Amino acid sequence: MRRPLRGSRFHLTRLQWIAVLAVIAVFGITFAIIHAATQPSQPAATAPTVTPSAVVTASATSTPSATADVPAPTETAAPAPAPTAAPPPAVNVALPNARFTPGQAFVGVTASQVCTSGWASAHRHVTQEQYYQVYGEYGIHYPQPYGTYELDHLIPLELGGDNDNANLWPEPASPTPGFHEKDDLENALHDMVCSGALSLSAAQHAIATNWYAAYQAYVAR
Repeated sequence: MRRPLRGSRFHLTRLQWIAVLAVIAVFGITFAIIHAATQPSQPAATAPTVTPSAVVTASATSTPSATADVPAPTETAAPAPAPTAAPPPAVNVALPNARFTPGQAFVGVTASQVCTSGWASAHRHVTQEQYYQVYGEYGIHYPQPYGTYELDHLIPLELGGDNDNANLWPEPASPTPGFHEKDDLENALHDMVCSGALSLSAAQHAIATNWYAAYQAYVAR
């Protein structure tokens, strides 16, 4: 009696298992595909929408930036220079002090009057007391050495100047231009007034306001 071959039965059993596993695998894949197809689709993730912030454009009337609100550092003031000693009274008296000598003319005087020969000498009247008063106002001792000062009429008599203290001042000869040069100016303005080249009021104003500037304009040019 022939015995069945054991190797053939074992080989058949192995094939059966392979077939079973193959069927299971196919079934699993098919089930997965069917299950995925029947599920509702999920929306794709999208990046969050970013709203751009408003851009502020500066204009001529825009509010200054925050940095403008920061107070600027204060500057430390430089120390004031120490006061120097007061100059001697005779220094820098080339122009009168307007507080003491603003200038004053005779009321109602005319060009025809001042252009009359002898007008100035006939109307000169300054007392010795006035010399002391006017020199004292300027802090200058009176009398001074001859030729160093003269008691000057700011608006000269030949242009209708008054003898009041408000029209008088101690004028030095030096520094130049001094009273000699001012005399030249007075003569030049008198000639211009009498020739009709300049009005009397204009001449009075020019010499009373700044006689040195008038000297530069009418004599030194």
